[in-house]
Amino acid sequence: MVVETTPSSRTAEIRAVAREDASRAAGMVEDFIAELFGIPVSDLKINLDQYSLNSLNGFFRSGDERFFFKFHQEEGEEEMTGEYYRADILSSAGLPVDQPVHMSTLPGEQLLIYRRRSDPRFSDVLFELDQSPDDAAIARARSAEADLNARILAVAKTSLRPISGEEASAEPIHRLFYERLIDLPGGRYPGGRLAKFYVGKRFDFPNGVSLTWDEIVDATVMVNGIRYARTLRQAFDEAHERYRPGNTASAGGIVAHGDAHNANVWYERGAERDRLAFFDPAFAGDKVPSLLAEVKSTFHNIFAHPFWLYNPDMAAERYRAEVTFEDGLLGFETDWRPTPVRLALLEAKAGTFWKPWLAHLREHDLLPGDWEEIVRTGLFLSPTLVMNLNAGEGADRHNPVSSAIGLGVALSAASRPVDGEDMFTRFFDAVRPE
Repeated sequence: MVVETTPSSRTAEIRAVAREDASRAAGMVEDFIAELFGIPVSDLKINLDQYSLNSLNGFFRSGDERFFFKFHQEEGEEEMTGEYYRADILSSAGLPVDQPVHMSTLPGEQLLIYRRRSDPRFSDVLFELDQSPDDAAIARARSAEADLNARILAVAKTSLRPISGEEASAEPIHRLFYERLIDLPGGRYPGGRLAKFYVGKRFDFPNGVSLTWDEIVDATVMVNGIRYARTLRQAFDEAHERYRPGNTASAGGIVAHGDAHNANVWYERGAERDRLAFFDPAFAGDKVPSLLAEVKSTFHNIFAHPFWLYNPDMAAERYRAEVTFEDGLLGFETDWRPTPVRLALLEAKAGTFWKPWLAHLREHDLLPGDWEEIVRTGLFLSPTLVMNLNAGEGADRHNPVSSAIGLGVALSAASRPVDGEDMFTRFFDAVRPE
């Protein structure tokens, strides 16, 4: 069943209540589902999930059947453009995607309902491997990732075509990037999450170091002894211009999920090989700007782990971080590093998607000269706009250690080092078309 509803803010209201009273929110979701789809709803439980940064999910019964529900909600989404949840686009193109049995699609009342699976999400499988590495399990996970990326690549090649700025602007993926930089309506910059999280705020770092936005925004950045080309202000200003929706059409458009972080991916175990399948295609499209399509999944499935983005308390227990500020130089020193399973996924993502995809774009005269800067911008925005990384004024989930790690990683992604190399330069050098 597909329901087209009128825009409202019921999902926003439910998410707000869930933060304070999960039991009351569960009752609201029961009533919401029953009203939308005309089905009986019982035993609904909300899943307290570290990956549900802008969404809510859980389980319920309807008669003798069990279901999984999920909805995504953006601040000010009634002002946003594009259509949510086009799973049929992905399925028709040949991508593995779980189809919902009930769906409400319009802003304010989006909701997907799936038959409940016994499969874990890929994010849960990888979280365990972050903590307890197992070579055989890592190899299976890497193979599943490579197989999925081969499918993504094949669909991207088949669906690639030149698009106009207007066509690019109509894609919902911009809600994940540009529309979090501005206020809606009106487009004031800096606005949105950028203003809410960072502008004018106090930042708290380890060892009692507190700095203001005005102090750090124009500071030269150094991370683990490596100096970077862009300041924090330059990184956001670059994003505001480069990711303006009408400016994102240069590399053509493709069919893509757009938000395929691994909490939106089922892990189906097989006898010999394991398989991955998408769900929650809130930002799917058939003209997704091709250099933006896999940026968020690349960051969130690899560089956001282990722990610092989704499990900041664990990061504070396991890692050391220090921040210094002197003579206009903002320095981050941490001992955080990706785990073996994340490095295996990075190798798979680079080799089975990014390198052949960039080569394909070049062969078709659709690879812009600034492709690396375009991808770097998305990698920078992925963590800074998905969650408040500030542990100071207005802090949400982050602590001084995870904030230092997160901002250091994000700023490392934003631009090439002035000299030396890091994990991002190695990634870009590995995928650069020869």
